[in-house]
Amino acid sequence: MKTSLFAILVVLLCGILWSGTADKAHERPTEGEWIQLFNGEDLADWDIKIRGSEMGVNYKNTFRVEDGLLKVSYADYDTFKDEFGHLFYKHPFSHYRLRVAYRFVGQQVPDGPGWAFRNNGLMVHSQSARSMGLHQDFPISLEAQLLGGADEGARSTMNLCTPGSSVVMDGRFREEHCLDSRSDTYRGDRWVTAEMVVRGDSVIHHIVEGDTVLTYSRPEMGGGAISGYDSEVYMEGQPMKSGYIAIQAESHPTEFRKIEVMILDPD
Repeated sequence: MKTSLFAILVVLLCGILWSGTADKAHERPTEGEWIQLFNGEDLADWDIKIRGSEMGVNYKNTFRVEDGLLKVSYADYDTFKDEFGHLFYKHPFSHYRLRVAYRFVGQQVPDGPGWAFRNNGLMVHSQSARSMGLHQDFPISLEAQLLGGADEGARSTMNLCTPGSSVVMDGRFREEHCLDSRSDTYRGDRWVTAEMVVRGDSVIHHIVEGDTVLTYSRPEMGGGAISGYDSEVYMEGQPMKSGYIAIQAESHPTEFRKIEVMILDPD
């Protein structure tokens, strides 16, 4: 009994739990190898949280796996009523490289907000699904904003948005909620490869098709731009050194064929 209790305490103490919840710590995989977070078959390793629904309720089958693809789908929706959703991988991470292949397809669901046209996101250093409020819209996190271009005009992807967070960029603290990258515009339903290099709370890079398009540092909680959250989870000024990875559901159908991470040496 003493040995078992000691083992449990070690796991808890070694966990990355800034959210204050009792989430299981990440069992660190081998460094330098790509680990597939999406298995191409189901969502067994993911937690669902959609605004207005309890954790684990996949409202209107928003997140689904079909033909080997992870899909954000609105096939069962008649209209969108701010049911913003997020799909969280079950373990937290701190120092890693994240790589996804995504594309936007079809039409935005009726009554989806204009800004959410061809819009999704990679949430990193996120709070857990379990710690979100029932009616919380977005998790406290750093969002690498995935955007698809319209028929005309420039629209960068892998921008930075800061729900409940703030960062330092170009040597100064930035208060803007969203900051544009310098990426190209990607139109239609073409596949795009996006990456992030996340180094705890020291530096984070956004990469599109092999090109580094945005860099920032010193992420911390603060800045607002979220609602419905538990005030005990939102600790303004606390460095964001680790957290969960999530993808969004913001009213435009999106497909992912690859979501993978490579653990990096924190030193």
